[in-house]
Amino acid sequence: MNLTDTHCHLADPALRENLPHILTAARKAGVKRFIVPATRPQDWQDVADMAEMPSEHGQIRIALGIHPWFSDGIVEQDFAGLEAVLARYPRAWVGEIGLDFYDKTQTPPQRERQIQVFSRQLAIAQTLRRRVIIHNLKATADIAAAVKQTGFAQGGIVHAFSGSAEEARVLTKLGFKIGIGSLLLNPNARKIRETLKTLNDTDFVLETDSPFMLKKEINTPANILRIAEIAAEIRGTGAAEIAAITERNADSLLRP
Repeated sequence: MNLTDTHCHLADPALRENLPHILTAARKAGVKRFIVPATRPQDWQDVADMAEMPSEHGQIRIALGIHPWFSDGIVEQDFAGLEAVLARYPRAWVGEIGLDFYDKTQTPPQRERQIQVFSRQLAIAQTLRRRVIIHNLKATADIAAAVKQTGFAQGGIVHAFSGSAEEARVLTKLGFKIGIGSLLLNPNARKIRETLKTLNDTDFVLETDSPFMLKKEINTPANILRIAEIAAEIRGTGAAEIAAITERNADSLLRP
């Protein structure tokens, strides 16, 4: 089987320190492609360097953007910097961007700042005709509103999805694929399992969010194989069929 990890932070020190071994293990598990996002301006060059890695390690595509956790420290110069670095990497997506309203202590101005930073990046992605990777926690309605308000229509992935079937439908109608990932490795994560049952074959891709999401170990892209196997069990099919479906969906996003 051929598989794609559509969200893995290979530039994170937890993975980069042992990257050749991690990529070899991933290749043995069938993972041939990786989408590697950045989270803040300080990360952009480290992630961009991943695009220059030898092809024998697999095909690496990058995304450059500002994660909502870092919205408060962003200034106007950072948006200009993002446009400049994206111009140097014409195949790069914009990501990881989005909204995170999980923390109930957030003030309205903090949430509004996240929306501003997210919307600016959507506008940049639309102008440059780039796909996006979206982080979404407790913010589906506001994400949908920002997408509509900015006129963003390039599509992309809402990664590490943990929401309901209704939320997934809102996002797929806007042109996004749903990132199904390491939550499936937690047997107690019932909502995502129910949501996965409802998705159309064209609606989802696979990811790990390496090195995150696992409590007792460092997550790696090789875990995509197990995620595919669990997804197959949930949807009543085989892992090879899940691989074929999600590769077609990844192909549709990665084509120019």
